[in-house]
Amino acid sequence: QVQLVESGGGSVQAGGSLRLSCVSDGWNYAWCAMGWYRQAPGEERKFISSQSRDGITKYVDSVKGRFTMSQEDDKPTVSLQMNNLSSEDAATYYCVQFTRAFGGGCREDIWGQGTLVTVLS
Repeated sequence: QVQLVESGGGSVQAGGSLRLSCVSDGWNYAWCAMGWYRQAPGEERKFISSQSRDGITKYVDSVKGRFTMSQEDDKPTVSLQMNNLSSEDAATYYCVQFTRAFGGGCREDIWGQGTLVTVLS
């Protein structure tokens, strides 16, 4: 059973930076992408970024230019560098591993336990 282990959350002053990491404990031969989501209290979990196994990266508009996702070469190990953080970025951040589905597609499959990011104003 593959598990994702996140680290790097914590408290930071507004305008500061944090770097989150996600390591896959185990191997999923059908993994096709990695991603980050976040969930603020009382809100739904929302997409932040993803990176396919061949390196195509996507970001939600609100973090473009501030967040950078990186991945070790062909490994389901990723990080998320977050700069210029604001109170709107405060949330629990989740790492997710996508798996190639039977018949095609690449879908969210394995989730980490989440790591809390607090932004102090």
